[in-house]
Amino acid sequence: MTKISKVLPMTNIIAALLKRQPRFAANSWLLLSLLTLGLTSSLHGVQAAPPQTAPAELNNLLTQIDTSASKGDVKGVIQFYSPNFTSGDGLNRPNLEKALVTLWKQYPQLRYSTKLQSWQSEGNAIIAETVTNISNSPSANANNLAFNATITSRQKIAGGKIVSQDILAERSLITSGNQPPQIDFKLPQQVKVGQQYSFDAIVKEPLGDDFLLGTAIEEPVKAEKYLNPTPVDLQLLTSGGLFKVGRAPATPGNHWISAVIVRGEGMTMVTQRLRVVK
Repeated sequence: MTKISKVLPMTNIIAALLKRQPRFAANSWLLLSLLTLGLTSSLHGVQAAPPQTAPAELNNLLTQIDTSASKGDVKGVIQFYSPNFTSGDGLNRPNLEKALVTLWKQYPQLRYSTKLQSWQSEGNAIIAETVTNISNSPSANANNLAFNATITSRQKIAGGKIVSQDILAERSLITSGNQPPQIDFKLPQQVKVGQQYSFDAIVKEPLGDDFLLGTAIEEPVKAEKYLNPTPVDLQLLTSGGLFKVGRAPATPGNHWISAVIVRGEGMTMVTQRLRVVK
């Protein structure tokens, strides 16, 4: 999948929409996943227990993090992360805190809700699998910008602190404008190294006389990508969406695949994590 470097001419309406968000980036939504919980080890060979049997301290921890995050309380959230916190994406506690400050200044009305899926004791630590939903309501003061993200992850907690993180699956939807296009997004969550895969982002509504602008972006998951967004360049689409064929790299890892489509006075962006395994 290649990134189009040239921005094609666009209608005044679309130009105005993009001008109002000149720094909108392909991975702005990725910061939303910073408060999901995970661990770098796996549960192979371990029988996880149902959430109903979880210790009270685990449920309390999840509730307190959700509450602080929904208030935009960075210090209240970061206190639950170990000074030695690490993540599979290369994040540590200092750059996590920096990214959250940046995110919540730009989007101050996000709401977090985490549900425990399973848990397991491992020595003095607790390993838990969770699903976090992050959302806000469209705001007229932010070009009707709306977020919806779902992240599945595992976490390792010791001494009441999150010590490590690994995101297992994530998908996020960002819409903006008065009439953002409705998109049917198709991408596998996991592929093998070197495997060919299809990626479609199809606009559901009839196009009529409207023009579509859009692009597909593929980039590896790296810590610096959280703090340095990738600008979005668009091309005129000759069909009702994006239809791409990609090939997984020769080495395992995680990648973000994004589709950005602009139609009339609306924009939609969908991003999903693609896991490449042996």
